[in-house]
Amino acid sequence: MSMTSTNDDVVALAQRLLACPSVTPATGAVFAELEAMLAPLGFTVDRFIVGEAPDGPVENLLAWRTTGAGPHFAFAGHLDVVPPGAGWSSDPFAPDIRGDLLYGRGAVDMKGAIAAFVAALADLPDDLPGTISLIITGDEEGPAIFGTLALMERMATRGLRPDLCLVGEPTSSQRLGDVMKIGRRGSVNMWISVAGSQGHVAYPHLADNPIPRLVRILTAVEAEILDEGTEWFQPSNIEITDIEVGNAAHNVIPGRATARISIRFNDQHSGASLIDRITGLAAQEGGTVDARISGESFLTAPGVLSDIVGAAIRDVTGVDAELSTTGGTSDARFLSRLCPVVEFGLNNATMHKLDEAVALQDLRDLQSIYAHIVERALRLS
Repeated sequence: MSMTSTNDDVVALAQRLLACPSVTPATGAVFAELEAMLAPLGFTVDRFIVGEAPDGPVENLLAWRTTGAGPHFAFAGHLDVVPPGAGWSSDPFAPDIRGDLLYGRGAVDMKGAIAAFVAALADLPDDLPGTISLIITGDEEGPAIFGTLALMERMATRGLRPDLCLVGEPTSSQRLGDVMKIGRRGSVNMWISVAGSQGHVAYPHLADNPIPRLVRILTAVEAEILDEGTEWFQPSNIEITDIEVGNAAHNVIPGRATARISIRFNDQHSGASLIDRITGLAAQEGGTVDARISGESFLTAPGVLSDIVGAAIRDVTGVDAELSTTGGTSDARFLSRLCPVVEFGLNNATMHKLDEAVALQDLRDLQSIYAHIVERALRLS
């Protein structure tokens, strides 16, 4: 299907973004396309690249428009996508409309939502006071090292700090509008290592097998009950995700054994407190722990922002959105340091899958929902 370029045709805008390959970490054409959409709408656009391989370089885009004194409403998202994989019915980077669906990598996660927000700008009244900004990164699907954190630093240097922020991740489950995210659990990965002494299996007294000690550590880890959940969060969970010895010889006691665990945790914990907890368990058997915190948990308590989003969803779809904190991490974990954050976007059924697709009507409805949200947010006294 041919693509048009009007800034209020959400399907055409989505097609333009989908046609730009942008596997994480993303740079280049997809950001130029978004800039070309925003500049005619009066936005100042700041594009910048940070980082080096293997996690970079990453391009980021910060855009803002001020039309008088008033609140600052921000929309955040990402233009990078996961690799498409093999087996698509059509080219994943050649947007294809078949029936009522638009196919392409990123259709729901989350180029479609970005297109819907840009299209929504054309629906806004001319007399709205305040600032609208877009915080768009190219590495949300990757390690998220050079993306939103760098954007937040850039915002600080320009004196930009939003009062409210909407992240356009695909949160809907069965139909558009049924779920919004008001928080997320935190994530930390840990690598447990036990050193032994290599030797011949026939002479165990001359060696030190680390495997039994690692097994005892993992048994203790598996027995840990972190919590029973809270009003807004499911229970925290620990998962053993890898065990490695790397011993190719049947008659050799290995000199080292390692394991990896992943913890998703609610707001009763911090990444640091969990690292200390597991480090203590490992130390009882002479093990050590290296760790990486991917993000802390956050909660935007039900209030002004979730009320605005919920009302806009009801106005357009008639659906009462569930307030949820389930799912993986998102860049909202960083932006929550600045202001209240809610995540709301398209149906997530096909994200990261082959033949990712968005319903055309969902794109149009999301455009309307986003316009309602921005108008309500900027009219707050």
